[in-house]
Amino acid sequence: MIKSITSSGRYIQVNGTNTSTYVNGYGGLQGVGNMRYNTTNQNTEVFDGNNWITLNMSIPSIGLTYEAEMLLDWARKKMNEELELEHLAKNNPAIKDLVEQVKIKQDQIKMIQNLIKKEDEWMGESESVQAGP
Repeated sequence: MIKSITSSGRYIQVNGTNTSTYVNGYGGLQGVGNMRYNTTNQNTEVFDGNNWITLNMSIPSIGLTYEAEMLLDWARKKMNEELELEHLAKNNPAIKDLVEQVKIKQDQIKMIQNLIKKEDEWMGESESVQAGP
């Protein structure tokens, strides 16, 4: 049974509420097997006929790996850089022109990358056809 969940990563948020519940199938009598949530010590308890016994609970830790956190940090940094450039480009024609040139060059790079990938795929198919059975 999980008693609570705590976050160990910067990018995870876990919320929950504690509610007091008392399960009693005997019209208010404390019978063996009845359960309750003890709000004083925040534990779920079962009545054994004489005493309330605390159920064993675990407290899991949920978080991201170091690599995931690094990737999110990198993405946030890149996003902030892009937002800053967009803001500067609104008020500065020279920066606006440079940003547009960068976008054009990035599109050109993507086109060449795709052509190289297609050529590599074609060459691979061509070599396997030449080798033949």
